[in-house]
Order: sequence, then structure tokens, then C-alpha cells
Amino acid sequence: MYWVAPRHLAGDDGVLAERIGDTLTDLGWSMWPTSRNTLLYTSPDGLRGAEWILAAYPFELGGLPVAWQLSARPHCASALTEWNAYFTAGVPHEALTDFLLALDASETPDAGLENAESVLTALGTRGWLRDMDRPRTTATDPGFSTNVSLEMLPPLIHDADPRDDLLGWQAWAEPVLGAPYLWCASFSASTPHELVAAFAFSLAAPGPVPRRTLPEGAKDRLTVVRRG
Repeated sequence: MYWVAPRHLAGDDGVLAERIGDTLTDLGWSMWPTSRNTLLYTSPDGLRGAEWILAAYPFELGGLPVAWQLSARPHCASALTEWNAYFTAGVPHEALTDFLLALDASETPDAGLENAESVLTALGTRGWLRDMDRPRTTATDPGFSTNVSLEMLPPLIHDADPRDDLLGWQAWAEPVLGAPYLWCASFSASTPHELVAAFAFSLAAPGPVPRRTLPEGAKDRLTVVRRG
């Protein structure tokens, strides 16, 4: 067992499905397998959903297959989701867990377009740096390996707002410039900023996290605080 830092480069230890599934079960969400070989979880009020979709391999972000899709809808009778968030394998499960805890606790999990600044503020309190050219939309860690940025949405990111010129929060880790990404996350335009801020604040947490295996692409960027 290793205790390593920083969290945003620690990977998912190969247990992203299990850790998030356990979190959802503890929150009282229901789960059943689908015909697409995915696992679908829904909150007790029916307004929030989370689906492990890696086996279906629906599409990629940054060359990596999407593993989890999270969503919310305004009322139970709605067939369409208000917003969606997508996470590839490799994303630190601690950050995704904190996003889910914030989602589960939110009283209105549908759209929330106010206070985009809260995302950058959350990162700033952790010592992350605002981009000099885009200080109101982009921040990076002090090691310049991980970014959170308000960008044009990639293809296949679904949102209730059908316009094609929308911005949504994107996050990615690139431990070595020009090398494959370690993980990527994409939040559709209507995803509440306070939920993205919860993810960002957790992602940038300075304390070490336990890992049994270290991600190949980030080994040289990690600090092993202790073993045991």
C-alpha cells in the first residue's frame, strides 16, 4: 500500500466501479443491470442517476473510454435529463465520490447556471493557479499537469439545452506534456456549478491518498509519502 500525493495524479487504483458503487449503495440508491451490460443506479427520489457504462464503451474523452455517466432530471415524469457529467477510468474516486455526495444532498439537482466563479474559487483555495490568458475560465495545478476549464463542449455531451455553442466545465490530467491523458471529465453546460466546485475542491485536496498500484503515466510526478 502506498500513500501518494497529489490526488489528481493518483489514478483510480483500478477500483472506480467498486468504490462509487459502494458509495451509491450507502446513499440508498437502487441498482440494476441493463441490457447494454451497464449498471444503472437511481436515487430514492428518482431525480438523480449514475451509470457504469465502461462495458458498453459508448464514446471516449481525450482518447479514454467513459466509465461513469451521472445525470439529473427536473421531475420523475421527465424522460430527458437536464444535464450529464462524464468521467473516464483513471479519475480519482475520491473526487467523484465527493461530487456524488454533493449531488445526493442537493435539493434541486437540475440546472444551475449561477456562480461559475465558485469552481475557480474552490481551486484557488487549494493553491491552484489561474491561467494568465483566461483567468475567469481556467485553472491549473502548481505542477501544470491537471486543468479545469470552461470550454466548448466536446461531441456527444448531452444537455437539455440543444444549442451547439454552449460552454461546460472540462477537467483532465496530462502528467507528461504530449503523452496520453491519465483521465478526463466533462460536465454538460447545465451542470450546477456548485457540484463542479465540489469535484474540483476534492480533486485538488493536498493530503495523500492510499493506492495499491500507481498509474504508469504519472509515477514520476507522484510523491510517495509513506508505505504501509
